Amino acid sequence: MKRSLVSKILLTLFLLLLIFLIYSKISKKNEIAEKEPILNNEENYNSNIIKDVNYLSKDESGNEYILDAAEGQIDLSNTKVIFLTSVRANINLNDSRNISISSDFGKYNIDNYDTIFSKNVLINHMNHKITGDYLDFSLKRNSMIISKNVTYTNGKNTLKTDVIEINIQTKDTKIFMYEDNDKVNIITKN
Repeated sequence: MKRSLVSKILLTLFLLLLIFLIYSKISKKNEIAEKEPILNNEENYNSNIIKDVNYLSKDESGNEYILDAAEGQIDLSNTKVIFLTSVRANINLNDSRNISISSDFGKYNIDNYDTIFSKNVLINHMNHKITGDYLDFSLKRNSMIISKNVTYTNGKNTLKTDVIEINIQTKDTKIFMYEDNDKVNIITKN
């Protein structure tokens, strides 16, 4: 009987010691966690947001490119790329012709000024208006490639197509559909 009582006491002490060790380990982890700053995903996401973004650049020919956005977020994997919202751009060509572009979103490369405009893209140039979902603009390549749900209007004509490619310098324009069987739709007003 004595032996059984000693075993029970030793077992109880062992369990109490084990509970005490587990409790102290948990409380140490909580103390460390309280000392470390709490960073949630939203704070990390907002840490690289720039409000009222504005870029101005000129090419060798003297053409000026002005880009404004409500806000920009630097791409953490490539710091030369900025994701933009509520984008407005003006291209002031040295022969005094201006092109304005707007879109809901954009992706701007600060090294080569290439810009991707997306969602509700609108291009205005004199009496020409082009709308679409996606625009790849490059000063270096002298090109604008607008695609996805493209509509061109000039007051007299309305054209619906998949893609319009424009050379900014020469004004050469290619209009085409992705599928060979599809046709460009042109409506002319009398």
